This record gives sequence, C-alpha cells and structure tokens, in this order.
Amino acid sequence: MDQLANTPYIQSLPFLFQGLYWTVIITVLGLFFGFILGGIFGIGKLSKVKLIRAISTVYVEIVRGTPILAQVLFLYYGLTEDLIGISINAFTAGVIAIAINAGAYIAEIVRGAVYSIAPGQREAGRSLGLSEKQTLRYIIWPQAFKRMIPPLGNQFVISLKDTSIFSVIAIPELVYMGRQYYNSTFEIFETLLMVCLLYLLITIPTSIYLRRLERKLDV
Repeated sequence: MDQLANTPYIQSLPFLFQGLYWTVIITVLGLFFGFILGGIFGIGKLSKVKLIRAISTVYVEIVRGTPILAQVLFLYYGLTEDLIGISINAFTAGVIAIAINAGAYIAEIVRGAVYSIAPGQREAGRSLGLSEKQTLRYIIWPQAFKRMIPPLGNQFVISLKDTSIFSVIAIPELVYMGRQYYNSTFEIFETLLMVCLLYLLITIPTSIYLRRLERKLDV
C-alpha cells in the first residue's frame, strides 16, 4: 500500500486536483453565462426584426469562425486597462471566453431546437387564444428545452476540454498544474497520464448520463 502511495501517479494527485477544481469552476461559470447569451442570441436568430436577426447572426458567425485560443488571448492581452478602463485578470478572461464561445454554439442549439417543433404546435397555441409570445413560452419553449438537453451536455464536455487552452495565460487549470508539476519533478509520462485520466473521470460519466437521458427523454 505504501509502495502505491509513493508512486508518481498518486503523489501528483493533490497537485492535479487543484487544477481540476479550477477547470470545473471555469467551465460551470462560463456555461452559465454562455447559456444566457445563447438563449438571447438563439431567440434573436428567430426574430422577425431584421436588425436583431442580423446582430445575432454576426455574433454567432464571428465567434464560431475564430478559435477560442485567439478569443482568450484577445480578452486577456488585447483588452488592456488603458483601452477599456478596467483590468481583466486571467480567471475572468477564461470565464468570459468560455461564455462567449459556448454562447454562440448554444445559440445554434436553441435555434435548432425551436425550429424542430412542428408548426402545428404554433397553430394549436393560436387556436387556444394565446399570443405569439405566450405560445413560445408555454408551448414551444418547454418542448424545445427538452430537445436541447443532450446537445447542451455535449457542449459541457467540449467547454471542459477547451479550458486546457487557458494554460497559455497561466490559469491554474488542470493542464497548467500538470505542467508545473512535471517541470519540477520531471515525471512527464506519469503526470500527463493522470491529467488525461482526470479529464476522463468527468467526461465519461457525463457521456454515459447523457445517453441514458436521451433514451429517457426519447429525443
């Protein structure tokens, strides 16, 4: 037992768990704000007002057309205190980058889910005397949200892995902490293997849960 505890694999864990903590925190916070952005711009892409639809489309296309690495570097190094009047630290830049990036993909998830609801559902709302907003709120949105859950889970996995890029701005997430550890111990293989296993510790149960949820929701 003592031999196992003294292996580089086990000894690196306390250090790596610190990185895993920040990885999860950045992902959850970023996706929380990303869902708000995605909901706003997803509905915006369905708007009948051309200006709102155009703004939403531009946001989605710009974010999806640029790598998240460039986005976080722009937020951290490009938006200087002299330019915007406030200083953005690395953690804040990481959360904002996940929110903006995920928001664009969630906007497409929202738009697709709402589009997938049969037109007859809107007609049913009108026949009940509901306005268009009431039809969207009480009939379309609940059904669409049910269909969004599996792709939103996939987005969680994608955003979680995207945080590994933030090691370039010294956010102490999992990969960054792994690099710090093997730079001082030179146990590169063992450390990186544990980094990969810790990612899988989250992504595999999430994927299994999503598959079960899809079968349960029949979507």
